[in-house]
Amino acid sequence: MTSTHLGPSADLPSWAAIAAYVIALLSLSMLFVEMRRRERGGTAILLTGLLAVGALLTAVLRPARVTARESTVGARVVILADASRSMALGGDDGRPRHEARDAAIEQLRSAGSSARLVVLGFGEGAPEPLPDPGRDVGAARDASARARRSDLATALRALALSSDERPAAVLVVSDGRLDDPPEGSTAPALAALGRSLGVPIDAVATTRDSPADASVRAVRAAGAAVAHVPLPLQVEVGCAGSIACDEVTVTAHELREDGAPALLASGVAHVKDGKATLDMTITLERAGARIVQIAISPPPGDTIPDNDRRLVTFDVARERVRVLHVAGRPTVDVRALRQWLKGDASIDLVAFFILRTHESDVRATSNELALIPFPVDELFTEHLPSFDAVVLQDFDAQPYGLEKYLENIRQYVRRGGGLVMVGGQNSFVAGGYAGTPLADVLPVELDGSRAATSADPAAFEPQWTPEGLAAPLLGPLRDVMGGEDLPEMPGANLLGDVRPGGVVLWSHPTRLTPRGAKMPVLAIGEEGDGRTIALGMDGAWRLEFSALAARTAGRGHGALWDGLLGWLMRDPRFEPARVEIVGSCIAGLPATLRAHVLAGRTAGDDHDKASVAVDVARLDASRPPLHVERPFPQGATSLDIPLPPLEAGGYVARLRAAGGATTRYDFACEGGGDEWADSRPDPARLEALAKATGGGFALASNASSLRLPGPTVVSAERHVTPVAPPWAWTLAAAVLLGVHWTARRRSGLS
Repeated sequence: MTSTHLGPSADLPSWAAIAAYVIALLSLSMLFVEMRRRERGGTAILLTGLLAVGALLTAVLRPARVTARESTVGARVVILADASRSMALGGDDGRPRHEARDAAIEQLRSAGSSARLVVLGFGEGAPEPLPDPGRDVGAARDASARARRSDLATALRALALSSDERPAAVLVVSDGRLDDPPEGSTAPALAALGRSLGVPIDAVATTRDSPADASVRAVRAAGAAVAHVPLPLQVEVGCAGSIACDEVTVTAHELREDGAPALLASGVAHVKDGKATLDMTITLERAGARIVQIAISPPPGDTIPDNDRRLVTFDVARERVRVLHVAGRPTVDVRALRQWLKGDASIDLVAFFILRTHESDVRATSNELALIPFPVDELFTEHLPSFDAVVLQDFDAQPYGLEKYLENIRQYVRRGGGLVMVGGQNSFVAGGYAGTPLADVLPVELDGSRAATSADPAAFEPQWTPEGLAAPLLGPLRDVMGGEDLPEMPGANLLGDVRPGGVVLWSHPTRLTPRGAKMPVLAIGEEGDGRTIALGMDGAWRLEFSALAARTAGRGHGALWDGLLGWLMRDPRFEPARVEIVGSCIAGLPATLRAHVLAGRTAGDDHDKASVAVDVARLDASRPPLHVERPFPQGATSLDIPLPPLEAGGYVARLRAAGGATTRYDFACEGGGDEWADSRPDPARLEALAKATGGGFALASNASSLRLPGPTVVSAERHVTPVAPPWAWTLAAAVLLGVHWTARRRSGLS
């Protein structure tokens, strides 16, 4: 667009032009004052005076004709639209809040048609472009309720640090239920957000009224969770909207893989002014990741059932590892293991060995007995759940009445217990364990038909398998031994093939299984929530007392058992991988499982050895497991595994890298999550933000009332042509001043 207009001379500073206008106005003011003292000729004085002042002003300004090619550029206005999951909740008119947000954005588009509007969605991290609902309705609806947080402060800081053009205005469209800035933020803290951008922040509230809703707003734990130790919890319950809410029943259940959720505690929350706090105490019996469901019995009229329960994952630690060690004979291997267990201050040991059976002929009165009968009933019924691990070493089940309790041991393992069977003359097949419930949880098969030849007394040196060389649990032993050398062992129990999911770490150099594989000597496996180890020999003591052990001061025996027991107790040092959920898992939304695999676990040329496999199953086993397998990039240490949308509930992920041992990870998918825990909108927080930063505030229905900055005019080409030469303006001013002076003299003014 080309425009022509008059303007001052191009070489005249703007301050000089302003000064000229001011002096001209003062001169005219003095002229009107002097008109009162005139004697005659008032009209002539006024006309000549106006002409003289005008001539002087033009002599200074020297008017010029300006011809320019101009364009109008709209101001850049950034709209930060809340894209968190709370925007999927109901609004004032019953529609989702994101629809009110989109309608407000359309009003702003119409009101600011000359502005360059940039619509960004904020949630987690830096803001991202929000799909236009007018062009892509499905994508806009999908993006409007995905973010697991509503972090406005981070979005504003990212906008301030961006290399893009600085915005002339920033508008926030939200329900006000923000994670940051938090509720109760002071005015100075809110004002600091505006200073980072250098512009005021306008705010539009999508929602004003709270839905009828009762929810578990927060669950807080006092201290760390320790197995067998009471853990105080504080549960915050909220009621909003028109719902009648006086007393609400609260329950705490532990989600378990082996059965229905177990009730841990219950209570009644007394609601006052829409809020109640209930103190509860729970006790978790097993270490590791435990998922606790905190739920309320909602009153009638509750419109958001998804926030009636929260799933909280506790990483339960052990105060001490409680181990039951049962041995049938006083062998050198039994003594070495018992001394190591007793020497570790972190282990609470209960040991039984040199036992007498019910058939033993003691030939003494009960007061004279040094050996007590084996308390099999008490140990394997009442006290079994209190142990973290059970070690059966060279122990024959039948003479001591253990056979009828083997089902209890199987259930104990599946519910999270650890089991180690150590070889000897009375272990594995020779101990009568083939075909029993206990055999179902061992990592190797037991062939009862080989009872007559259940052991090979020939000396041998165990061989490392590729999985054994990569296993972190044997890393301490390799470090102590300075390599892969192992001492010669005095013999081995005959074990079968490894069971599905089991891993062989050491194998026999000559013995084969019924299927033709090398016979396992040391194998590990998982069963349900627990873990088991099979050590098919009674010569581990030679890691402490042998010519090879002498080079390491006998430290190999302790290093072996430190790794075995640590793996059994899921010590992170001995896990082959670490698994985590990126962010959080929300029901109905895709999630990402991140696997951190130790260096060397994915080495290999074939696909199987360069991949990870994950099985994800619900704890209640109501759905078949989800199997996902992904190749692992060469040289990488972590891999993101996308998961499809999952239902609300507790889940267990079992990851296996390069065919090695399994890493278990328990996690929860919540139906509501943090974004739905408190469904009340908070327009007051948005209004406080706008006031603190000097911006405006409006409801979504009146968003167009906010004033947007006007456009900027940019000249692309400019030509300046003087109207007359400077001497002409000066001459005209001199002549007109002379005429005015003559008129003043004739009227009697000096």
